[in-house]
Amino acid sequence: MSNILLITSSPRGAESLSARFATDFARRLSERHPVGVLTVRDLYAHPLPHIDEAYVVGRTLPPEARTPAQAEAVAQAETLVAELKAADIVVIGSGMINFGPPTQLKAWFDNVTWPGVTFQYEDGKVQGLVTGKKVYLVTASGGVFSDGPFAAADFQSKYLKHLLGFIGLTDIEQVRVEGLSYGPDAAQAAIANAETAVQALLAQAA
Repeated sequence: MSNILLITSSPRGAESLSARFATDFARRLSERHPVGVLTVRDLYAHPLPHIDEAYVVGRTLPPEARTPAQAEAVAQAETLVAELKAADIVVIGSGMINFGPPTQLKAWFDNVTWPGVTFQYEDGKVQGLVTGKKVYLVTASGGVFSDGPFAAADFQSKYLKHLLGFIGLTDIEQVRVEGLSYGPDAAQAAIANAETAVQALLAQAA
């Protein structure tokens, strides 16, 4: 049995290729594990509030000492962490915006990157506490960032992989849908290449 957590975040909604590929991939994976649970967290349809003082202070206090606002903020983060910890497989869709991930996805990471809950420091080194999971990262971009002159500006992939690794998620496969702004032919080629990559990953997961 495999529980799957699907996280999409693009402000383009249903028109988003990162969301489309991530959703399709997660559903195809879930069909192979019909006993498991597929949990969907659509951060565009249901955006998370950016972290504020209520969350930052509230998570350091015992439950009985929290204000109503602090309790609500912490409860939201606890729900997100519980979804993450319950998953065996995590599928994340992220469309590049200004060389990085959408703010909706960053808000999710800001909520779940929690000292003492998803990571801790031991002997001066960080230790991720969310382990034993497979992550599939689906990224979309107008330019080509896997190699070539723009590779150094791929702050989306580097940032997401760093944060995932920081909390213990290091088994990551990436599917890129890139070069979408280079004309219709290039976009179709990008979609075809991504579909080939998805098929290969599904074959490995069988």
